[in-house]
Amino acid sequence: MIKTARILLAGAAAMALAGCATAQAQPAATATSPTAVPIAQAEPEWARPDPKMDAFLDELIAKMTLQEKIGQLTLLTSNWESTGPTMREGYKQDIAAGRVGAIFNAYTAKYTRELQQMAVENTRLKIPLLFGYDVIHGHRTIFPISLGEAASWDLEAIEKSARVSAQEASAEGLHWTFSPMVDIARDARWGRISEGAGEDVFLGSRIAQARVRGYQGDDLGAIDTVLATAKHFAAYGAAQAGRDYHTVDISERTLRDVYLPPFKAAVDEGVATFMTSFNEYDGVPASGSKYLLTDVLRHKWGFDGFVVTDYTSINEMVPHGYSKDLAQAGEQAINAGVDMDMQGAVYMENLAKSVEEGRVDMARIDQAVRRILEMKYRLGLFEDPYRYSDEARQEATLYKPEFLEAARDVARKSMVLLKNEGDVLPLSAQAKSIAVIGPLGDSKTDMIGSWSAAGDRKTRPVTILEGLQARAGEGVTVTYAKGASYAFEDEGKTDGFAEALALAGKSDVVIAAMGERWDMTGEAASRTSLDLPGNQRALLEKLVATGKPVVLVLLSGRPNTITWANENVPAILHAWYPGTQGGQAVADVLFGDYNPSGKLPVTFPRTVGQSPIHYDMKNTGRPIELGAPGAKYVSRYLNTPNDPLYRFGYGLSYTTFGYSPVTLSAASIGPNGSITASATITNTGDRAGEEVVQLYVRDLVGSVTRPVQELKGFEKVMLQPGEARTVRFTLRPEDLAFTRADMSHGWEPGEFQLWIAPSSGAKASTPVTFTITE
Repeated sequence: MIKTARILLAGAAAMALAGCATAQAQPAATATSPTAVPIAQAEPEWARPDPKMDAFLDELIAKMTLQEKIGQLTLLTSNWESTGPTMREGYKQDIAAGRVGAIFNAYTAKYTRELQQMAVENTRLKIPLLFGYDVIHGHRTIFPISLGEAASWDLEAIEKSARVSAQEASAEGLHWTFSPMVDIARDARWGRISEGAGEDVFLGSRIAQARVRGYQGDDLGAIDTVLATAKHFAAYGAAQAGRDYHTVDISERTLRDVYLPPFKAAVDEGVATFMTSFNEYDGVPASGSKYLLTDVLRHKWGFDGFVVTDYTSINEMVPHGYSKDLAQAGEQAINAGVDMDMQGAVYMENLAKSVEEGRVDMARIDQAVRRILEMKYRLGLFEDPYRYSDEARQEATLYKPEFLEAARDVARKSMVLLKNEGDVLPLSAQAKSIAVIGPLGDSKTDMIGSWSAAGDRKTRPVTILEGLQARAGEGVTVTYAKGASYAFEDEGKTDGFAEALALAGKSDVVIAAMGERWDMTGEAASRTSLDLPGNQRALLEKLVATGKPVVLVLLSGRPNTITWANENVPAILHAWYPGTQGGQAVADVLFGDYNPSGKLPVTFPRTVGQSPIHYDMKNTGRPIELGAPGAKYVSRYLNTPNDPLYRFGYGLSYTTFGYSPVTLSAASIGPNGSITASATITNTGDRAGEEVVQLYVRDLVGSVTRPVQELKGFEKVMLQPGEARTVRFTLRPEDLAFTRADMSHGWEPGEFQLWIAPSSGAKASTPVTFTITE
């Protein structure tokens, strides 16, 4: 049976074209040039004209004192994370005095109502507070970490995750989430790689849009939506040496072609807010960068929402060496385009004097205030400040059965089968005794990973042991031994080995649940080693030496260097941190109730010495393929291959898929034309399964050097055994645009290679060639 599917690639406007002129750049191509790509201005639904709102805000702002205006630009924290629903006494006074316009880390319907009452009932103008929180991959019901969700390559599932997050968060009084993080990340040493969508511009841009849709829905006034935040603007993922908060030093071309596109994609999708990054770009801290916040974001892209800093990042411009004191830092930030100051209180304490002394214009203050008040208005807070603080709705919404099922479904879709030698998986019905061994085998705390918002770490998560025990059939025993430790300081210790090996010896199969502790990835969690921490590797070696079939279930938030495991362990499943229902999802995959379909959104190096590494690198003048085996004067390492351990887009299935040769609708296209590439994908195995079909293109010669390959499309298709489906991708010249030698953004005529394949490293058929003519 042959079916036909079609996917149209996102065009230039939708795919975050990041062309942006600087004072130093040469003039961009004119609009009449056949290769010029227009930069579309964002026109989100929420930004539609509203004369009634404009009149209301005009009247309100005219009544406000300077201090009240600055209050709207101030975001302070509740003490919830450390002390429960409490507020610092001084902050309570600030709220009552109208000196604070927004609060973060405060949630639950009851608590947000109490805080809202302080603002609405005690302040002169009764302006409601805006409540924000880090709802990153779930609120109460926790989904897989963001990098894990990206591994699903399933935009519908990712949007569903954000939709559930918004429903739960809004039911607990929240109006605003500091998500999605859309930073491109190519260095696994950086802990926050776990919070994004990986290394690829195309995939990252599509996922950014899916998450914005999920959080904001079609109407910001709907009670179950929240404002989304595109963060961290910009290039935070390029921190030198993979060290969090560190300096970023990249070219203008790399900024435009790699790091800006997912942000532009979020703008195109209508994201309501932006967050600045901690790093500097081109010598200027992001919170003081007029180029990023005004020239690009406002003038070039037409962003209409408001910009908030990350935590105390205005204050940090002083130790950066960019500001002499906090007063100057505040002036630089507000004049650059920062509307709201998170937690630093720099605006609160310094901005009035800066205005009075003429270093900041009142018009700029009014502009920032209007942007923030507009969001409060569009959320319906002026109409009913308590509309999100409904305890009955909260009770009826949290942990709905359909939410838990969605979390389980997204978790199993996120898992990537890295190896399955001898078809060890799915687990055989003959396996009557299963040993779960490792520090992550029965750890509720670790299942939901970092950035788990209001998630319950202690009782809600289903562990791998619990999931397997619940799924195992009658007569099957599932037992557990911790065996090893993931603590850094326990490397070299053998405590627990004897118990684990004894259990393995009397079991039919061993599930080694290993990886990183939940807080070894995320913010401020950079590492100089990507190996399994503690003494896990040593125990894994001994488990393999028993001769028993071993399945490594890896839980982590980054690519790990598991070269030894790849060479010696029969089966490896990457489960990331799979969330509240993670143990059940792992069981679904291990027992074969779900056929794994995840593909890596990031490259796995063989060794940390290859980092940063990504699939779409460029050739050198001496690429390794030009030399004979062992040639010295080519671009290579002396002690390891250039190739990574696992390539971007890689992932196995319990079935197999065949790819036909690629056919093109034409050999060449003109400036206004398009070309369609087709391949037939066949399920050649005996199980139904999903395959992520990927389109890659190479621009062979450009006015500047081009990557060896770039993802330009993908589609996830379900095929029954023996079923075939033709997948078609349509390309236009603007889909191949980049920042050219003159710093204009557009495509160039020339010759291109194209292939449709299961991963970036698997050219399933010989690449086909096409040309774009003038």
